[in-house]
Amino acid sequence: MQVTVKLFATFRNGRFKLEERELPEGTLVRQVVADLSLTDDEIGIIMINGRHGMLDQELLPGDVLSLFPLVGGG
Repeated sequence: MQVTVKLFATFRNGRFKLEERELPEGTLVRQVVADLSLTDDEIGIIMINGRHGMLDQELLPGDVLSLFPLVGGG
């Protein structure tokens, strides 16, 4: 299945901004995160098709997965 992956902020360093990926049916967000060499602890916000997503959420054909890092500061 085809899924669009968008990375934001520091996640883009050495990676990409937007990429179309061919993934097997039943792929979880957690698996994409691991494939990108990111850890669960680094993930701040997960969006799927513009709505809040979860690490254990299954991706569907045509989904747009957006990953944002934790943001610090004050």
